[in-house]
Amino acid sequence: MDALERERAPVLVSGGASGLGAAIAAALRKEGETVVVLDRTALDDPDAVQIDVSDTAATEECVRELAAERGGLSAVVTAAGTDACGALDEVSRAAWERVIGVNLLGTAAIVRAALPHLERSGGRIVTVASTLGLRALSHASAYCASKFGVVGFTRALAVELAGRVGVTLLIPGGMQTAFFDGRDPRYRPPPEAELLDPRDVARTVAFVLRQPRGCEIRELVITTSRETSWP
Repeated sequence: MDALERERAPVLVSGGASGLGAAIAAALRKEGETVVVLDRTALDDPDAVQIDVSDTAATEECVRELAAERGGLSAVVTAAGTDACGALDEVSRAAWERVIGVNLLGTAAIVRAALPHLERSGGRIVTVASTLGLRALSHASAYCASKFGVVGFTRALAVELAGRVGVTLLIPGGMQTAFFDGRDPRYRPPPEAELLDPRDVARTVAFVLRQPRGCEIRELVITTSRETSWP
């Protein structure tokens, strides 16, 4: 793929209908990128596809089809995420495993399907973990397991793809999104909590994708100055 073809190839953002994913999609479009969104929520947008990334077979097929239709991919950003709070014996098996399916297995499925196209374009992968992928928290075993998994997956992938595809691990702290809506009050940030504006985090993704080939930003940890879940 030559420079002009790479410029025209889109960036794929999972979880792009809301929260951090939507902020990333908006930031990249502001930079002039064509962005294709994957999300469980349907959007009235020709550049959005409704899919549940925990269905890994369907997700892989969707990514392959999108890349074929759009002339390849220049980057993927895996921002889809979910949670199921509670003690291990209080969270149903289905809910617990869905967190792993969306956060970890969905991430791997998107990358697996996109990889041949990213190799051709000299593109980049940005995975979204969490500060809870570095530090464990009670009543968050599914989320921690999934995000610790994303950290390990991404670090291994960076070694595996060195010199072929850029790989960056994004580790944000808590953000002002709907992620905490509908939770038991025990699992919501307290009123005085300082949370990141997702638009600030999104700008760092745009910065990563602007780097020249061969210049790698391997990991970004982004928190408020009083973040309690890091270090």
